[in-house]
Amino acid sequence: MKGNEAIAYAAIRYGVDGYFGYPITPQSEIIETLMEAAPWNTTGMVVLQAESEVAAINMVYGGASCGKYAMTTSSSPGISLKQEGISYMAGAELPGLIVNVQRGGPGLGTIQPSQADYFQTVKGGGHGDYRLITLAPNSVQEMADFVGLAFDLAFKYRNPAMILTDGVIGQMMEKVRLPEQRRRRTEQEIREQCPWATLGKTPDREPNIITSLELDSAVMEKNNERFQAKYRMVEENEVRYEAVRCEDAEYLLVAFGSSARICLKSIDLARKEGIRVGLLRPITLWPFPTKVLNEYAGKVRGMLTVEMNAGQMVEDVRLAVNGKIPVEHYGRLGGIVPTPDDVFEALKEKVAR
Repeated sequence: MKGNEAIAYAAIRYGVDGYFGYPITPQSEIIETLMEAAPWNTTGMVVLQAESEVAAINMVYGGASCGKYAMTTSSSPGISLKQEGISYMAGAELPGLIVNVQRGGPGLGTIQPSQADYFQTVKGGGHGDYRLITLAPNSVQEMADFVGLAFDLAFKYRNPAMILTDGVIGQMMEKVRLPEQRRRRTEQEIREQCPWATLGKTPDREPNIITSLELDSAVMEKNNERFQAKYRMVEENEVRYEAVRCEDAEYLLVAFGSSARICLKSIDLARKEGIRVGLLRPITLWPFPTKVLNEYAGKVRGMLTVEMNAGQMVEDVRLAVNGKIPVEHYGRLGGIVPTPDDVFEALKEKVAR
């Protein structure tokens, strides 16, 4: 099935309570698949096309406030419209899932794939000092697997999570093993698992108030200090990455998502010419594998980031290696997908020279 379809079926099988979205290429198959599957007849999952992207993210805010598994999906311009709501969710410490199937920009741009939303996602596209737990799949299987993982992390840390993918992964078809069907949680289970949720007054507790608003600056500073402590905990415990043929590598390619898949063939091309190259693929774009890259900086002669953008993740790689070795960037723009040969030639020109 397509990557977009895998997202939809994984959401049903995970026991998601509500999906609120709006169609936009190249991710419209997600809401179309959910509508065709009609999970409200089986699991009771709500699937609703909102009147806009702004409405959709605020519906997720409302569902998350009640301790529900709530999610939305969109593509780059639509995610831009959701930024205020995402920031509100982070400020209210609400778990939820946002999926971005990226397309080329800026503006309406093109419907072709891109990775140019990296800055928006990991640097905080909305206002305030907040972070999004960000997973970057590079296969249809990971599209399915990361739905449950993203919800698990979001609820563990009471923080919104994003699956940052692109039109290549969303549209391509592969075999996939879907998770087993889980039942949705009962209201009693939600009350027990989410004591913070706003579920009304009960005999044993007062009603909770969910808000990101705090007019007392001293209290707001304390809130932010608590957020930052939580983010440090996420950075300490939740870094995920994949290292491919890095044991004897002289050079590293650093890439995520579909770019990382392209790099696998580039490694074969390089090694046939005697250039020992490995791939470091960040799976979590935040938290970023900073320590891992810093360690490899003491083992290799240079790194090349491969991204479908003008150079975004390369900044975090350069910060990670802290000047120990050269770090260069190769990218294509506007929806152009590089070939393995393109990457190999860039490696020889920019790093291995």
